[in-house]
Amino acid sequence: MNKAKPNPLDVALHQLGIAAEHMNLDSGIHDVLKHPKRSLIVSLPVKMNDSTVKVFQGCRVQHSDARGPFKGGIRYHPDVTLDEITALAMLMTWKCAVVDIPYGGAKGGVCCNPKEMSHNELERLTRRYATMISDLMGPYRDVPAPDVYTDEQVMAWIMDTYSLLKGYSVPESVTGKPIILGGFKQREEATSLGVAFCIREAIKRLKMRSRDSTVAIQGFGSVGWNLARIMYEQGYRIMAVSDSKGGIYDTKGIDPLKVFEHKGKTGSVVGYANTRQVTNEELLELRCDILVPAALENQITRENANKVKARIVAEAANGPITPQADELLNEKGVFVIPDILDNSGGVTSSYFEWVQNLTRERWNEREANRKLETMMVKAFDDVCGISKAKEIDMRTAALILGVGRVAEAIKTLGLWPS
Repeated sequence: MNKAKPNPLDVALHQLGIAAEHMNLDSGIHDVLKHPKRSLIVSLPVKMNDSTVKVFQGCRVQHSDARGPFKGGIRYHPDVTLDEITALAMLMTWKCAVVDIPYGGAKGGVCCNPKEMSHNELERLTRRYATMISDLMGPYRDVPAPDVYTDEQVMAWIMDTYSLLKGYSVPESVTGKPIILGGFKQREEATSLGVAFCIREAIKRLKMRSRDSTVAIQGFGSVGWNLARIMYEQGYRIMAVSDSKGGIYDTKGIDPLKVFEHKGKTGSVVGYANTRQVTNEELLELRCDILVPAALENQITRENANKVKARIVAEAANGPITPQADELLNEKGVFVIPDILDNSGGVTSSYFEWVQNLTRERWNEREANRKLETMMVKAFDDVCGISKAKEIDMRTAALILGVGRVAEAIKTLGLWPS
């Protein structure tokens, strides 16, 4: 298989162009949306445990705040690039608009390998990064959240650093915090719940039976594991799951709770009893009703798209399907639930956390899940409505919805000074 990866910014701009063409978008607004409002690149000198100093490179990209404060995660990864972060910030803008929450899009990243760093080194790196971007942060300006290889502990350090600089506690300055610091209890499974809601609605649209429908999930991290558990409890048959080391497959079904225990003991889902081992690539080509790429980007490409046998592909990860593969899947009649709709439960839960922090309230689990379901189903229906009316695929419909709402906000605000 060709492993060459498309530039994520080229893909994001291509998607924006498709939406702009369908909408006959004003060329001036289109040009505004091509470019982030602000990009900050920072150098981060950090004292390591051996007393040497290592300089890391970081960035924070703020794409648009036409509909509200910038919102987006911070990732720690050795392959972080400015183009990648810019693309993700743009997608975050559309995602917030699709689910209709009052945020714009942002993203941040530090080029590092957190797996090779100690707890103390990560804290020093995080606090340095938070200090360097603090002038751009704030509960009404830019609210970070966790992303790849960052977690609630990283958010706690960022919140504490920002609060110390301000001189008072500002829990609403970040989301994805520990519960003890004002975090949202349901956040860990909110993305997975959102995916499950979208899959349920897709099954209704396609007049499929949810009970005993077969599911293959690529990725057994927080999103993949929680989704497997939720869908298993709802009666779906989880027939395959995988992590970075490989996957397991059983047509009779797999109990994700037991697989989770196995991974906790061995470090991987691989080797779970009475299952057949498959690669991550092979998992994508299994015969199943629902395929969920919940790991990395660019997993379904033009080389393997025609081998996908699922009726529904739900993008729990960001950008797991390349543009060329998108076209092939559409030609095959595969119902694709695009990432900017499917995995927007995460940013919706961040919005819930932010609102509760601002008002110093706490919602119970039932109330929070009801609000999430209402917003996800409304977004799904909105996208489906555009898809049906214009006879276009779901991704193009979602882009038209998201880009359209942002464009309308820019048009209404106007340009100043003119």
